[in-house]
Amino acid sequence: MRIVIYQEPKVTDYHTGKETVFPQKPSAVTVGSYDGVHAGHRRIIGQMVETASALDLRSVVVTFEPHPRQIVNRDPAGRLKLLTLLEEKAMLIESLGVEWLFVVKFDSAFAAQSSESFIQRVLLDRIGARSVVIGYDHGFGRDRKGGITTLRRMAEQYRFEVKVVDEVRLSSEHFSSTKIRTLLREGRINEANLFLGYPYLISGKVVHGAKKGRELGFPTVNIRIGSSDKLLPKFGVYIATTVIDGREFKAMMNIGVRPTVAVDSVPVVEAYILDHKGDLYGKRLIFRLLERLRDEMRFTSFEALQEQLKKDKKMVEQYQK
Repeated sequence: MRIVIYQEPKVTDYHTGKETVFPQKPSAVTVGSYDGVHAGHRRIIGQMVETASALDLRSVVVTFEPHPRQIVNRDPAGRLKLLTLLEEKAMLIESLGVEWLFVVKFDSAFAAQSSESFIQRVLLDRIGARSVVIGYDHGFGRDRKGGITTLRRMAEQYRFEVKVVDEVRLSSEHFSSTKIRTLLREGRINEANLFLGYPYLISGKVVHGAKKGRELGFPTVNIRIGSSDKLLPKFGVYIATTVIDGREFKAMMNIGVRPTVAVDSVPVVEAYILDHKGDLYGKRLIFRLLERLRDEMRFTSFEALQEQLKKDKKMVEQYQK
C-alpha cells in the first residue's frame, strides 16, 4: 500500500517525506478518521475494496492527520486520545487490501472549507473518485454538515456513484471509537477487542529503562510509544503477544507507574517476553493485548513483587487464545 500526505498544494511520500506525484485516476474512495479501524470501519473499507475490484478502479482510503476532533476541540475533556496512531492505522488498513492511503493534513483552514469544496477539490479533482463508499452516519466538511444528501446531489452533477453501508451492531450495540475508548479506560479489554475485531495494539520502539525487571529475574523491554496521543488502557498487567523475526511470542505487559520500584509517577509500558533471548534495543515492536490479568499494585517488598510476577508468568504460559 502506498501512503501519501496531502497538504494543498503538495503531496509527499509518507516514508521519505519528499514531494511525489499522486496521479488523478478513476478511483473507489472512502473517507473517514477511522480511528481504531474497528469492525464497523472494516466493513465500510471492505465494501470500498470490493467496489474497486468490481469496477476496475483504484482503491483509496482518505483519512486525516491529526484527528479532526483534536483541531476543532469537540472533546470537552481535553485532547482526544487515539486508538491508533497513523502507523498503526496504516498497517490495519493495508491488511484490508487497500492500494492507497491518502492522508489529509488537517488544520483549522482545512476544517473551515465546505463539504462541497472538499468533494470537488479533493475527492474529484485531486483523486478522481468514481465511487464513494461511506457509512450511514457519515459527515464531513465544515461542522460535519456534509453527508449522504450532499454527496448524492453532487453525484448527479459530476457522475459518480455513492454507496452507503448500513449500520453494524454487536449485541444491539453500535460500533464506535468512543465506545471502545471507554472500554479500554475501564480495562475491559475483551469487550474492546470484540468491537475492534482484533486485539488492541500497543506499538513503539524498544528503549533502555531502569533495568529493575532484570534484577527481579524478569527482564523487560521498555516501549517508547510514538505519541502521547495514544490511548493506554487502564493501568495493570496484560497478556499480550508480539512477533519478532516472524515468530510469535507470548508476553506479560505492564502498563502503569510501577509503584513498587519507581520513584516517580510517569506511566511506562514494559513487557516481559517469554522464551525470547537477544537484544531488541532500537527495534519497533507491535504488541496485541489479549487479556487483563490484574490491577497494578504496590507490594511491600521486592520479594512479594517477584512472587506475584511468577504467578503472572504462569497465567500467561497457560493462556489459550
